[in-house]
Amino acid sequence: MLVAGFPAGAWGTNCYLVAPAAGEECVIIDPGHEAAEGVEEAIAKHRLKPVAVVLTHGHLDHVASVVPVCGAHDVPAWIHPDDRYMMSDPEKALGRAIGQQLMGDLTIGEPDDVRELGDGARLTLAGLDLTVAHAPGHTKGSVTFAMPGQADIPPVLFSGDLLFAGSIGRTDLPGGDPDEIMRSLARVCLPLDDSTVVLAGHGPQTTIGRERAANPFLREVAAGHRAPGTAAPRRGM
Repeated sequence: MLVAGFPAGAWGTNCYLVAPAAGEECVIIDPGHEAAEGVEEAIAKHRLKPVAVVLTHGHLDHVASVVPVCGAHDVPAWIHPDDRYMMSDPEKALGRAIGQQLMGDLTIGEPDDVRELGDGARLTLAGLDLTVAHAPGHTKGSVTFAMPGQADIPPVLFSGDLLFAGSIGRTDLPGGDPDEIMRSLARVCLPLDDSTVVLAGHGPQTTIGRERAANPFLREVAAGHRAPGTAAPRRGM
């Protein structure tokens, strides 16, 4: 399996292109702010043919390049219905104070073909099997994408802004909920095998085993409680 990832834009949001191998069809995950050029470079370098864009959530730093990327390759974009409005109205998703600062000259809107994701959905795209888990808390429509392991390849979780190396997503923007994100961590992440590679929306890759041992939020949810006064750090947009 080929995973070509790079951080894009002002927020260093990780965009991933995933394919069975170089020279084959691929899925693009979270083409966010200023990601279009990097997407085209990865496509050319690995001789890839995009068949879909899939989105972990609707924040601007994850969706800002959806329209040009989908338009350039005539592919659909998949997003959870609770976050779909964010593609056309990111200011509402971020709050007016933040939204006014960030809008600038960005091209906002939906691509021509938008399809909606549901919890437990299984997508077969580009020869890949992606299992969707609804994981609210960072936003109402946050999801993760899990891929099964095979032979000597461990399972992979594209966690969006649910789980990071040593941290979790912020919950102080509209639609965020600190209790809900802890429930999502318990339901989505804790059951996964320790060998699962976590490719997050920001920061370096990690594993479920590493986070189970060292991530204070995952440790708290595994213990069945949340320490008084613990607040999610400000990660992601």
